[in-house]
Amino acid sequence: MTTGKINVSVENIFPLIKKFLYSDHEIFLRELVSNGTDATLKLKHLISIGEAKVEYGNPIIEIKVDKEGKKIHIIDQGLGMTADEVEKYINQVAFSGAEEFLDKYKDSAKDSGIIGHFGLGFYSAFMVAEKVEIITKSYKDEPAAHWTCDGSPEFTLEPADKTSRGTEIILHIAEDSLEFLEDSKISGLLNKYNKFMPIPIKFGTKTETLPKPENAPEDYINETVEIDNIINNPNPAWTKQPTELSDEDYKNFYRELYPMQFEEPLFNIHLNVDYPFNLTGILYFPKLGSDMQIQKDKIQLYQNQVYVTDNVEGIVPEFLTMLKGVIDSPDIPLNVSRSGLQADGAVKKISNYITRKVADKLKALFNENRADFEAKWNDIKIVLEYGMLSEDKFYEKAGAFVLYPTVDDTYFTLEELKEKLKENQTDKDGKLVILYAGNKDAQHSYIETAKDKGYEVLLLDSPIISHLIQKIEGDNSGLTFVRVDSDHIDNLIKKDENTISKLSDEEKETLKTSLEAYIPKAYSVQLEAMDSQAAPFIITQPEFMRRMKEMSQSGGGGMFGMGNMPEMYNLVVNTNSDLASNILNTEDKSTQENLVKQALDLAKLSQNLLKGEELTAFVKRSFDLIK
Repeated sequence: MTTGKINVSVENIFPLIKKFLYSDHEIFLRELVSNGTDATLKLKHLISIGEAKVEYGNPIIEIKVDKEGKKIHIIDQGLGMTADEVEKYINQVAFSGAEEFLDKYKDSAKDSGIIGHFGLGFYSAFMVAEKVEIITKSYKDEPAAHWTCDGSPEFTLEPADKTSRGTEIILHIAEDSLEFLEDSKISGLLNKYNKFMPIPIKFGTKTETLPKPENAPEDYINETVEIDNIINNPNPAWTKQPTELSDEDYKNFYRELYPMQFEEPLFNIHLNVDYPFNLTGILYFPKLGSDMQIQKDKIQLYQNQVYVTDNVEGIVPEFLTMLKGVIDSPDIPLNVSRSGLQADGAVKKISNYITRKVADKLKALFNENRADFEAKWNDIKIVLEYGMLSEDKFYEKAGAFVLYPTVDDTYFTLEELKEKLKENQTDKDGKLVILYAGNKDAQHSYIETAKDKGYEVLLLDSPIISHLIQKIEGDNSGLTFVRVDSDHIDNLIKKDENTISKLSDEEKETLKTSLEAYIPKAYSVQLEAMDSQAAPFIITQPEFMRRMKEMSQSGGGGMFGMGNMPEMYNLVVNTNSDLASNILNTEDKSTQENLVKQALDLAKLSQNLLKGEELTAFVKRSFDLIK
């Protein structure tokens, strides 16, 4: 029997591991199962290159819980260790066996799927165990070894009577970690961290009913058998080539990832690259609402099929964090507990690749079936518009597939829109004016007025549209966006110069003075000669001020220094309306005031601006007028 001290370069390494190195105690199972997977994959590789002369068989990793004995067993059928290897790999903390193996076989082991990067992974066992045993037998023809440590630097190493190849780790669970002796807890951890590990993982057994034989009598009772309960899928969809998968395969994998998600994804993007970094994965576009925060953090990050985190910030571009799916890369630099991303040039390359791949896929979908792409537009637009704002590389490619729908459900790209509008929607300076509505119902009357004049009106209703149109205008100097209820459109679009005001200049001045006496200071009176059938009073907002206010409310306040901007409106009065003439010719000031207030309130009501006391007064005044 050998005794000795573990070779550590830090005093009291175990308390350090338990309290600081791994912040989340539950990952001990992930690390130990990962080690067992490593050992199995190493053996497979050695057999494949002829260095190990043994049968690979059908190895599994088994987890057993002994609640009475307060023990957890993790058993693999991998390459095992000799006593000398236990001395080297277990007692010399931070010396990684996986690192050495990869270095030794770097040319042939490239695709062997070995997980280990950190020699400290095994020692996470001491976060939950007061004593740990290792019983191991190497694939080489050497005696088995039994290593025991109670959480101090003291250990024992002696021969064991194990005859089968592989390693069994026995955790004697500490009193403060007894929750890990519950089957439901272990099952939950295996499903969280090891659901897609490349080696089958057995946890208990389950009952399976055998099929009824063809010639069985009617009273035949189906036979049942106990079979291994394999809790993982060793060959998940992202490890396969896209040519091997059907649409149904992708949908089934989505259901496997999100069993409580009942809606089907709109489409998927399969990632597969091996240079200049290794990365595989499948991203799904789900149906999205307008609340971006609720939908974030649904992408799962794996490292060689070992679950790491669902916080993929920095790896996946921020605008794509609203998607769902899996990213798997051995090249993502993580800290020693795999709980955080480390700054690295490769990460930015990965992020740029994902951006480019998504843009290329969207362009292909648009080109292959535009009608289907248009049908899905409202469900994906928030992601794409956010991407245009936040990622220059995505913005450069987006012109080929980003759509601008009209209120009549016709879809255009920006270039198509420019071509369509260039004859009819230019202002006096020759600038192309794109009219849009933010709310089809609230701005219905304005939309109808614009359509009556032959103008095209877009429906742009996402919460970040003000920011986006600012960016588009900056890149297209001959173009401006104007909301259909802003700065009455006749001020911007070339209008029929034959529309002449019925009122003289003197009468218009008198009318304006009378109006300003009764309306709030937040309203600027503008007199316009319009068709006599047009609305007599129309409320608009100055386009620039309205847009700045929207941007400050949606997160641009700090950027533009706007804070709480005051409300400012235009009251556009049609000088050719009968109401304008009535107000001008009414001598009784009380009657004149009531006419102005009633007309103003009706205009405010159409803009959803009439609320509280003003709404109550309007209703009372309306009833008085009826009487």
